[in-house]
Amino acid sequence: MRVKLSRTLPSLAALLAAVIPSHLVMAQTAPGQSLADQLKGQFKFAKLGTDSTGLRITQTGTVLVLQKGGVLGTPPNAAVVCPSTFEDGNLHAPNGFCKAMIANIARFLDNGERVYPLKIEVNLKNEKVSLMFIECDSCNGVNQLSSYRSQVVFHFPKGYLESADIGQVMDVINQVLPADNGSGDTQQPQDSQGQQQQAGQPEQAQPQTIQAGQTIDDVVAILGRPEKIVNLGAKQIYVYKDLKVTFMNGKVSDVQ
Repeated sequence: MRVKLSRTLPSLAALLAAVIPSHLVMAQTAPGQSLADQLKGQFKFAKLGTDSTGLRITQTGTVLVLQKGGVLGTPPNAAVVCPSTFEDGNLHAPNGFCKAMIANIARFLDNGERVYPLKIEVNLKNEKVSLMFIECDSCNGVNQLSSYRSQVVFHFPKGYLESADIGQVMDVINQVLPADNGSGDTQQPQDSQGQQQQAGQPEQAQPQTIQAGQTIDDVVAILGRPEKIVNLGAKQIYVYKDLKVTFMNGKVSDVQ
C-alpha cells in the first residue's frame, strides 16, 4: 500500500495545481498584502524636486509607453491635472470644464511618448485605479525639457477590484501604459537616417524659429518655460533671458 500511495501523490499534486486558480496561488505568496500595495510593487516611481527653474525630476522610474491618444498633459508647476478615463477598452479625454481651465498651458501627449509613473492609488468604493505620470524627456529625445504631467483613471465593474488579482488589473493598465521593453532613458537619439548617434559627438540641433501666429504651446516647446510672464488679459508677455515674446489672444504678435 505504501508503494501505491507514493505513486499517487505526484499525480494528486498535479491535479490540484491544475484546478487551483492562478490568482489564489499569487495571493498565497503575499499574505495580507492589499491590491494597492501589490500595484505599487509593479513600478519604480519617479521623484520630483525643485531648483531655480522650478519642479524637476530628481529620480527616474520605470519607463512606460503611452499607447492611447486623448491624454492631456500640463506643465509640472501647474496646480491642475486633468485626468483621462479608461473604461471597457476605451480611453476618454478629460471633461470640457477641466480642459477649459488649462487650455493655454496644456497639450495632448502623443501616442508612443515615454513617461515615468509618479503615483498609483486604488479606490475600492468607486472601483477605480488612478495612475499619475510625467514625461520622460530624455527617453523621448526632445531638445526642450517640458516634463508635462498627466493622469489616467481606470474604471472597473462593480465588485471587480475586491476579488481581482494583480495580474488582471495590470492587464488593463498595460492597455494604456505598458512598461518599455528595455530601451528606457538610455536610448540614444537617432539621426535623420535612423542610425544612432555615436557617443561623444554633439547632437546637431535644428534651428528653431519664432514667428507671428504661433501659439503659446509652440513657443514654449521651442524656448522652454519663460523666466517671467506678464498677464494683461488678452495680451501676455513671456520674458526670456534675451527675448520677449508678446501674445495677443494666445498667438504671437511681437518678438523683441
